[in-house]
Amino acid sequence: MEKKCAKRHVAVIESCVMSEMGLSHLFNASAFSMYTLHFFKNYAAFESAALKMPFFSVLFSLSGLRAQRIDCLKSLLKLAQAYPSAQRIVLAQDETEVRLMSLLSPSSLHGIISKTLAIGPLQEQLALLLHNTHRLNENIINDWYISKNNGLSPTERAILHYMTYGYSMPEIANCMSRNIKTVRAHKFNAMTKLGVHSDAGLLDAADILMHISVDRKPPAVHMFA
Repeated sequence: MEKKCAKRHVAVIESCVMSEMGLSHLFNASAFSMYTLHFFKNYAAFESAALKMPFFSVLFSLSGLRAQRIDCLKSLLKLAQAYPSAQRIVLAQDETEVRLMSLLSPSSLHGIISKTLAIGPLQEQLALLLHNTHRLNENIINDWYISKNNGLSPTERAILHYMTYGYSMPEIANCMSRNIKTVRAHKFNAMTKLGVHSDAGLLDAADILMHISVDRKPPAVHMFA
């Protein structure tokens, strides 16, 4: 019979030393006394440790830099496939990224929390998620975001996919055999649905959709002269 007081191992994948220090401080609260924290700079280091130790939960901190964030998103997908029994919680850069991850990521995630929260609410949400085994689409913290998702149309999703490859609006219009005004209208609709107000925000959404969404198949890529 398993002892109730047994410690649960929690992996934290965080490349930033300052963020690591902050999370260590966060877990000093009594609500986390049953957890033992293990920090890893990248997914490869976590995988090596996971061969020897079962992890109850994995906290994956997303990077603010696009190239590193894409690597994080790819690793999240690997994590879900390789360790389906482990709880998966994402620490996002801000509330906008929380919303985008909630709208576009698959239900294999158990929760998404913004790192910009004050320490009190951050501890409260993290403790709630760690004590919870529900997936994202069942999680009360993310219900508000899920209920607001009107869904992207196939055309809107295709535009986001092209954006991840660095295509301009004229190039996307050419690939899709659409008038550029029509493509821009679909782009605006996607921004409205996702609650983003810039091309950078839409590109963040495109990266999430491309790398961890259940709809990851990219559109056909046409070469330009």
